[in-house]
Order: sequence, then structure tokens, then C-alpha cells
Amino acid sequence: MKDPVILTDPAKTPLDTVDALAEFGTATVHEAQGRTGLAGPQFRPIQSGARIAGTAVTVLSWPGDNLMIHAAIEQCSAGDILVVTTNSPSTDGMFGELFATALQARGVRGLVIDAGVRDVAELNEMGFPVWSTAVSAQGTVKATAGAVNIPVTLGLVSVDAGDVVVADDDGVVIVPRATAADAVAASRARLEKEEAARQSFRAGELGLDRYGLRPVLDSLGVRYLSQKQYRLEQQETL
Repeated sequence: MKDPVILTDPAKTPLDTVDALAEFGTATVHEAQGRTGLAGPQFRPIQSGARIAGTAVTVLSWPGDNLMIHAAIEQCSAGDILVVTTNSPSTDGMFGELFATALQARGVRGLVIDAGVRDVAELNEMGFPVWSTAVSAQGTVKATAGAVNIPVTLGLVSVDAGDVVVADDDGVVIVPRATAADAVAASRARLEKEEAARQSFRAGELGLDRYGLRPVLDSLGVRYLSQKQYRLEQQETL
């Protein structure tokens, strides 16, 4: 475990940039920033239809110990998303409805946790979005020091306090604070490109032609055969 510390004044991505990224969703942002930032498929939403973005407040805890989540709540403010990790794997239910109540009161937009959550029905009823790697009724203790607002590893990515967390039904993507404005511009350009493709598909154009994929098929030796031709060739190989 790194030195136990609570950092109280991390720089944060401006909320107008954060809110712009929320409009695009994880798939678009992930693609727009060069297919980077995806935390991994293990982070699943406990609800359906939520799409949020916020600035990361990071927590490093011991497994089965939620003491540092209590400490982190004091450091949260409107527009944040709490990001909780543990220093070794844990599936214990480290977060529930009471934590969510405290975070909602501070304007926190949601939670991403590399561990378990519980009180799922209550969390959904109160509309507090959560992405977790497990759901478990297993309780926790409050006994071991950790850290708040230090760099942490969330699945496949690193997260610094103040980075942007984008989360929806497709998962969780991290956008570094230093490149967040660029990610907005790249995401907007990607949406415009996708809309042009959408219109062409509605008009009947095929992806094979729009994306120039026929030469790719040809180079890979893919042939067009009738059923009769295919059956004859299969018989000749017997």
C-alpha cells in the first residue's frame, strides 16, 4: 500500500468540458481518443440507460475495508464521480445506499468501483448510477488506512484525481484531464462522420462500398459463389 494520504486540492477538468463528453458516450469517446481509456469489460452498470460524466475523486482501499470511502466523501463536490479501487482483488459489498445518500447530497454524479456493491434495488430507486465489478451482500470493516486523490489503476487504465470519467451501458472510459478538450473535439468530429454514414446507409449504400472493403475481401481470397458452385466444389474435395 502506498503512503496513507488524503489530497485535498487536486486540479479538476472544467465542468463544461466534462458535460460535453457526457453527451457522446463511452464508445464514441473511446474511439475518438485512439481506442484508449477503456477500463475493461468487467465494469458493469447496475442500472440501464444511465449516461454520465464527472471528475474523478480516487480512492485506494484495502479489500473488504471501506474506511477510505468515508474519508473520500468529504473531498467530493458537485460534478464528481467517486472511483474506488483496492490494493488486491475484492468482491465484498463495499458500497451501498447510505454512501449514495451522502454522495447525492454533495452533488456527486455516480460511482465506479473495482469491487462489490450492495443495496442494488435501493440504489436504482434513488437514481444513483453505479458501475462495479461485483454485487455482494458481504459486509466490510473500517480498520485500515488507504489513500484519497492519488493516482490509481482502474482495471486496464490509470486514473488521476480530476480526470474525466465517462460511463454508460457500454462501460467506463477515462479521459485524462490534460487531453479532455481534445477528446471533445475528436468525439464531435466522430459523431459527424457517423451521422454521414448513417444517412448513406439509410439511402441504401453498403458499408462494403462506403469503407472500401471490397478490395480487402479480395486480398483475403474471399470469393462469391452460388450455392450450386459451392456444393460442386465441396463434392470435388471429398
